[in-house]
Amino acid sequence: MNWIDICDITDIPLRGARIVKSSMGCVAVFRTTEDEVFATSDRCPHKGGPLSEGIVHGKSVTCPLHNWVFDLETGAAQGADEGQIATFATQVVDGRVLLDATNIMTALAAE
Repeated sequence: MNWIDICDITDIPLRGARIVKSSMGCVAVFRTTEDEVFATSDRCPHKGGPLSEGIVHGKSVTCPLHNWVFDLETGAAQGADEGQIATFATQVVDGRVLLDATNIMTALAAE
């Protein structure tokens, strides 16, 4: 894996997100109430809504445009919605959020 140090975990608001920009697009890095960290593409496949501006609840995020809900672990749309967002491996080490950049370029280019 190709780990990149993104930020301190406290730089991501609880139930919020921070954006990491790449040459292929943006990655949303989310922090849950339990201090779990997940990374996904920032773009909803429905209408392109910025998921980083969505509502984080449990291990899910709701798109701010049309309320589609995505599982932050798998990227799958929940409920009656269909779709998938790319997910990327993260880890927290000594309070620092690390993002695996190995598949970011490939996944975002495919969107």
